[in-house]
Amino acid sequence: MAKFLFVLGRDDNEAATRCFQLARIAHSKGHHVNLFFIDGGVLWADKDRNLGKKTLTGDCPGDYLPYLVQEEVEIGICTPCANNRGVDEARFYTNMHLDGGPHLIDLAADSRVFNF
Repeated sequence: MAKFLFVLGRDDNEAATRCFQLARIAHSKGHHVNLFFIDGGVLWADKDRNLGKKTLTGDCPGDYLPYLVQEEVEIGICTPCANNRGVDEARFYTNMHLDGGPHLIDLAADSRVFNF
């Protein structure tokens, strides 16, 4: 199976919905999946955030992110991006951890990368 890396770099409901949806599809098909949140995307690591805002297609981040959490799909959160936005690691989902650029590059080196 293939390796996929989904990078979420925006605090945007539609981008997050598509990122989580495609990551879920890839994982459910048996592919190895990693996600990495950078820049404004780190705001999606907050487990208290409302995930119910619908996109124009009628779905929302809450339709897909719980699956990724339940299946313990690894999600790296850019450390300086989170620290500079006041995103507290204590509010992360259980499958999320602070991470850095060197690991992101290692993940990208042998994965198919999708950017949102």
